[in-house]
Amino acid sequence: MKLPVATNATVYAGMTLDQCRQACLRNCSCRAYAAANVSGGISRGCVIWAVDLLDMRQYSGVVQDVYIRLAQSEIDALNAAANSRHPSRSAVIAVVATISGVLLLGALGCCWFWRNKARRNGTAAPGGDGDDVLPFRVRNQQHLALSAGAARDHQRRDEKRECDDKDLGLPLLDLGAIVAATDGFAASNKIGEGGFGPVYRGKLEDGQEVAVKRLSRRSVQGVVEFKNEVKLIAKLQHRNLVRLLGCCIDDDERMLVYEYMHNQSLDTFIFDEGKRKLLRWSKRFEIILGVARGLLYLHEDSRFRIIHRDLKASNVLLDRNMVPKISDFGIARMFGGDQTTAYTRKVIGTYGYMSPEYAMDGVFSMKSDVYSFGVLVLEIVTGRRNRGFYEAELDLNLLRYAWLLWKEGRSVDLLDQILGGSFDYSEVLRCIQIALLCVEVQPKNRPLMSSVVMMLGSENATLPEPNEPGVTIGRHTSDTDSSQTLTANGVTITAIECR
Repeated sequence: MKLPVATNATVYAGMTLDQCRQACLRNCSCRAYAAANVSGGISRGCVIWAVDLLDMRQYSGVVQDVYIRLAQSEIDALNAAANSRHPSRSAVIAVVATISGVLLLGALGCCWFWRNKARRNGTAAPGGDGDDVLPFRVRNQQHLALSAGAARDHQRRDEKRECDDKDLGLPLLDLGAIVAATDGFAASNKIGEGGFGPVYRGKLEDGQEVAVKRLSRRSVQGVVEFKNEVKLIAKLQHRNLVRLLGCCIDDDERMLVYEYMHNQSLDTFIFDEGKRKLLRWSKRFEIILGVARGLLYLHEDSRFRIIHRDLKASNVLLDRNMVPKISDFGIARMFGGDQTTAYTRKVIGTYGYMSPEYAMDGVFSMKSDVYSFGVLVLEIVTGRRNRGFYEAELDLNLLRYAWLLWKEGRSVDLLDQILGGSFDYSEVLRCIQIALLCVEVQPKNRPLMSSVVMMLGSENATLPEPNEPGVTIGRHTSDTDSSQTLTANGVTITAIECR
């Protein structure tokens, strides 16, 4: 069960679930209660709702239990409704017999119809009276044969239909229109480069500005990633996810057309000495909360459970109003109803953001995305990249350095010095503590995104103490340069591990 909106809920850090139940029974306004945080099967703290329960959703797989208070009359009504759903055995037999009879009559009617039609058209099988076969006309073999060229054209039409399928609800854009919109993919309109291929800025005939992701012809996995991104993001609609407007398939050309983000990606702000000044703390906190809500939608609120697998600063785009939007679903994976983890021998992602269990063993889950989110939060707070940061005197990277300062009670020293004194002290500490909870070694100890959003929005919440973070790769400054060639410009890399 997904927890209700916790904006006006009350958090009690020291209560057990049983104490929470007693408190709810004593409070006439109490509507429901739940554990504030569940890590490794252990419940910590308690949340009580004394307001209407909004935005709840039930999953076949267990996410977190919510205990709802009901009147006895409501319970009796629910029990009566449940009993009414189980019909008597005689009723079931009658329904089955009726359906079987209708199907049998329908089959006999079809046989009679085809037999009479065959006799009228003289197409009964030779050597027999036609009573034992159902005759069908067979086209001349030469009409069924397709030339190689026609087959290729047929395949291209099928590929186009795949993008324009009603289930996807995406318009198929003409290649000529995209070429015109981007001035022939002019270098001056190129705004980025990723593992998928180059990204261009364009303007359609109606004046709408768009971003065009063009599949690189050198990309071996590009076609698979292209179709994957179309199928996933076409069904997703959320304020904090980038919106896909259409796609284009024409011969070897495959392109995705997105809404244009005027402020480009988050990394161009937080890692730039000049533009970082534009991101005051209040705006950084809004970005953190927006990314958290987008990730919560992917994990728990959308029609499908989706694991992004490549959440990083360069994959968070900023619109004209600096609203963050998660992008690049090329390597995302959709989980089934009860599925919580998956395994791959081909690890795809970006070093510095990948969780230890994914980078080392190929195991990924919602908690892998939570780890990436924790790294991203620390980067937003500090204005420093996790990959490439190194504290020489203490032999620590960014995650371990953040944890050490937390243990020493000096977490505020992590804050980007460019912010000066204009920030909310308690808000900064809360973000750092949540980030450290997200990057713990054991996936079971990391919170779900529903808990993360609740903790970010609850000023009075008492959060659990974080444990030492999990780090996949540690390196000294001397070997940073040679390793950075694997992820130059933040490009997603693929590492294949032999077993």
